[in-house]
Amino acid sequence: PRDGRDGRDRSRGPVPRSRRTGCPCGSPRRAAPRWRDGDSDIGRPCCGRAPPPVWALLAGSSLAAAVLGSGAASAVGSCSEVARFPSLAPHSELVGEMEKVNGYEELPTAVNITWSSINFKTILQWQPKPSGYFYTVEIHGRTSDVKRKCILTSETECDVTDALRNVKETYTAHILSVRPAEMDDFEEPPFAVSEKFTPYSQTVIGKPEIKNYSQEGSKLNVVFKDPLTPYVFPNGSFQSIQDIFQHDLEYKLYYWKDQSSGKKDVMTKSHNFEVSVDSGKSYCFYVQGIIPSRRENRNGRESMVLCTSVGRNILD
Repeated sequence: PRDGRDGRDRSRGPVPRSRRTGCPCGSPRRAAPRWRDGDSDIGRPCCGRAPPPVWALLAGSSLAAAVLGSGAASAVGSCSEVARFPSLAPHSELVGEMEKVNGYEELPTAVNITWSSINFKTILQWQPKPSGYFYTVEIHGRTSDVKRKCILTSETECDVTDALRNVKETYTAHILSVRPAEMDDFEEPPFAVSEKFTPYSQTVIGKPEIKNYSQEGSKLNVVFKDPLTPYVFPNGSFQSIQDIFQHDLEYKLYYWKDQSSGKKDVMTKSHNFEVSVDSGKSYCFYVQGIIPSRRENRNGRESMVLCTSVGRNILD
């Protein structure tokens, strides 16, 4: 062990004055931490920077020789030897070799990543089923903090609804392929990135629920209610899609004479329709939510089709 008073390393003999700072490269400008006796030079700070461990691990390899030159390839066994080649720097051709050193090369990354969202309940799905490793999902927003979901899951889907509460934010999902022991490593595991997703403009509007309807004379009345979302108000009640979309949301009623193919439609921003029909004739109808301002996914899912029974007999 070194004696800090006289700068000597009893196990290795006298230490030159320029090395008493602890920097193996001989530069006194930045002191490095002291090392236990027997520690390898690999990875030690070198003049204020840490040489990539892969340099040492690639010493003598054909790839090192090709990228760094034969002289450098044979000399990168320690920090002090790296100091002889100050021009050495990470090179793009070493990336593949570095991945192998880090131990991630055999882990596949997720493919076929899709967002599935109805009434703001959002499920992320991907392939393949993992074997010998796990997935962890990270949700990245443009202005929000990274949120981790489904940590170390062996499934190929993840409910990320509560990570997307700012519905007008645009998100991407990073699906990490990891082994449990590697979750706390400093090295970044391999991952796949999803397409961008903005809940407000991409979630599908679900089916409205018909509460009641009637046909009296020449008037057809239909009352319905909004689909609910997974999000809640402070009092614990669920928000409806109308609460979120507000004036951007409209509803369309399609109606037609029973056993006829000619449809009519009418729009409203309220939750009821009253339309004129032929008295004495039964009518069928359904309701659909619409976001006119959208470029895609403008039309929501259709409610169930219902029919009045005016003018029918038992054989109809």
